[in-house]
Amino acid sequence: MAGAAPLAAWRDVPPSRIRQFAQLARDEAPALAESILGEVCRTHPALPAALGEAGLKRARNAIHRAVEQFVDQVTSSHQAPSVAEREPPPEFKDFGRAAGLAGRSLDSLQAMYRQGVRLAWRRHAEQGQKVGIPPPAMYALAEAGYAYLDGLVDETVRGYAEAAAQQAEERLRLQRRLMDLLLSDHHPLDIKALGDRSSRVGWALPRQVAVAVLRRPGQAVVPPAVASDVLLDMDSEQPRLVVPDPGAPGRTEALRRALVGWSGALGPPVPLAAASTSLRWATTAVALMARGLLPDGEVLHCTEHTEALLLLPHPELLDDLAARRLAPLAGCGPVHARRLSQTLLAWLESRGGSAPDIAARLGVHPQTVRYRLRQIRELWGEVIDDPESRFELELVLRARRLRGELAGR
Repeated sequence: MAGAAPLAAWRDVPPSRIRQFAQLARDEAPALAESILGEVCRTHPALPAALGEAGLKRARNAIHRAVEQFVDQVTSSHQAPSVAEREPPPEFKDFGRAAGLAGRSLDSLQAMYRQGVRLAWRRHAEQGQKVGIPPPAMYALAEAGYAYLDGLVDETVRGYAEAAAQQAEERLRLQRRLMDLLLSDHHPLDIKALGDRSSRVGWALPRQVAVAVLRRPGQAVVPPAVASDVLLDMDSEQPRLVVPDPGAPGRTEALRRALVGWSGALGPPVPLAAASTSLRWATTAVALMARGLLPDGEVLHCTEHTEALLLLPHPELLDDLAARRLAPLAGCGPVHARRLSQTLLAWLESRGGSAPDIAARLGVHPQTVRYRLRQIRELWGEVIDDPESRFELELVLRARRLRGELAGR
């Protein structure tokens, strides 16, 4: 919209001439609107077919209203500057909205608007000359015309932005429906339905996927700036991502950059039909992070924490096994029991290695290891030689180490 400054020159124009100009401009507004639309259609020959009869009529009416509103703005500015604050005809916002929904750029619309303003200026210049409007006022008229054009463009951009937001929301809705089907536990996966939904969001079905589950941070953080082919659901309590072809070159580094500030877990790569399996492992990892059993502060890869994911999710089973297999330690004090456990685990992991080797692992003297190993054999007896018993002992001791229960000297 034009402000008061560009139109100040009109305050020096005799009111009678302003009334003459306004009347002449209004009388010729329908013809001017027809002329502008005709010239625009000649410059953009595909426009009539795109708009159709109803659309052309609506465009003609919008141009007519815009011309009249501009004339009112100019000729009333010396008396009622508030006229300049009126909103442009709503059709211009609709034009932007239609362009956005159709996937067209705003460039062609703005070019049409500029063409219309030039044509209107020529006609208004002729009309001003007829009634004797002085040149300074006509120069101000030209400046006001381009300011008015800015208002029309702003309104069109608002409509375009609304359409873009509507399309983005619709795509997110369709994307969530796609993810719900893909991550469903129902098997076998309905590949036809999956193909239909993926085509609606332009997602090419990959051979492999990895699913990530994120933990919402305590402070606000921007959504992950993932690549366009990564499906993202931010509406879930724990945001989820479906990463296609996770082994593709550069994918890992791109994800790392996109997920800065977030923590969570990326499940293992699986065939497309097994996406729910990757989700299950990622969910398990995030649950362990919440319990302080896996590192927080970044998005970890489940494939790098296999031991923890196998041993820690079901503590009741391992605790029961530990109660049976570690019963010989019941009579030892906490510190001594921990040291014997450390030594036993090192011996089991080294597959019966020598005392010096185990001492090097533990950072103690070999003689200390020999002393502890004798105690271990006295406590467990022949059980320590049974392969199944040793396997179960190693399981429970590894789990205790993962929980941090074997830390210390």
